[in-house]
Amino acid sequence: MITEKELERLPYWLSLNEAERRLVRQHAAERSCARGELIHGGDNDCLGMVFVLSGLTRTFVLSEEGREVTLFRLGEGSSCVLSASCVISQITFETFMSAEQDTRLLIVGSGAFGQLAEENLNVRCYMYEQAMSRFSDVVWALQNVLFRRFDQRLAGFLLEECSRTGSAEIRMTQEQLAQNASSAREVVARMLKRFAADGLVDISRRGVIRITNPEGLRGLL
Repeated sequence: MITEKELERLPYWLSLNEAERRLVRQHAAERSCARGELIHGGDNDCLGMVFVLSGLTRTFVLSEEGREVTLFRLGEGSSCVLSASCVISQITFETFMSAEQDTRLLIVGSGAFGQLAEENLNVRCYMYEQAMSRFSDVVWALQNVLFRRFDQRLAGFLLEECSRTGSAEIRMTQEQLAQNASSAREVVARMLKRFAADGLVDISRRGVIRITNPEGLRGLL
């Protein structure tokens, strides 16, 4: 059940009039997603606008061979409109979103969100600003995959994750690391062994990567 306090966290809430707020109340829903659950996927899945109340999500594209390329991740307080592709006609590519952790979402249905964007200039500006921000994330992700060595991508992700959590220990499987670094699990396993041999990380505990030399990892970037 979405509370009024949670609705007030929407970035455009203050710009809505009372009739528009009633519309959001009627068409907003809370969704709890378990770690690993698929939240949104496919060009026929027009979920609506997604706001992360808690947890962490990952948005990715999928090749015909089944390879995943991570585009961006969203934490608490972040939002995404790529899941409302039926509202923004310019979005013509297929994206998927899954829960990286147990996650709670506030979802404004695509019909209601489309009506808000049509009638409220502030919501329309918010929608296109969000779309441009996510497209910037997409371009950055593709640049990383195309132009950076894998050791640089993995080192960058490990440092980013440490910064996000405030901990030197990263609790992820090699499969999850591979998904986030847009590579194969076997490649991640080999690179982690190399990092461990160089004294950059400790991988002695299953499912845990401990950063032992952050400056050494930064030197790879």
